[in-house]
Amino acid sequence: MKKLLFLLAFVMLSSAFGQKNIYENRRFDELSEHHEVLAIIPFIANLDLKRHVDRNELKELAKKEGYAVQNALETYFSKRKKRKKFNVDFQNIEDTNAILAQNGITYDNLDIHTINELCKILEVDGIISGNLNLNILLSKGVPTDFNLLDYFSGDANYGRIGVKVSDGDSGKLLWKYEKAITKKTGKNTTELIDKMMKLASRKFPYDKEKKQRKNKS
Repeated sequence: MKKLLFLLAFVMLSSAFGQKNIYENRRFDELSEHHEVLAIIPFIANLDLKRHVDRNELKELAKKEGYAVQNALETYFSKRKKRKKFNVDFQNIEDTNAILAQNGITYDNLDIHTINELCKILEVDGIISGNLNLNILLSKGVPTDFNLLDYFSGDANYGRIGVKVSDGDSGKLLWKYEKAITKKTGKNTTELIDKMMKLASRKFPYDKEKKQRKNKS
């Protein structure tokens, strides 16, 4: 019984600390006042796989992981947008990727372009981007062999993900959410994004309910 109580206390404490992984720019309302459309770009993925993979294959695998997160985020935002949860729209990622390609911007050189440049090219008000550090291929699913202690303790860390929202005009970081990826986070990319964004939903700056609460206070 004591061990169970300790594990529950640990989980609650971990959740409390997890909330501190969210940052919001104090000038968010001012900088995002006229935002109407955001673009989700592929995430920059860094892989440190346990098995040996040559450099070219590693680059391709990282690219697939980066696009998988982009796709999962679009799926998450689309579902909530249908329920009118946000006060902004999100550019279709097929359009985003096509426009980037037409302008000579590929996954390999995406990170050398500024937020301001990308927003002008995509004709959007802000960018949702991020980084992904993994030691597994999340898009293929996480290992399922684990015990109860691993589940509660958060052992078997598979990496870390950071989701950012940046303002197109100023290029400033508006919001950021970072989270460790473990066996509790989700069995694949789609589940990971769905779970982590639900946890952050009350803190997501474009959430209508959050804005209403802020205006009331």
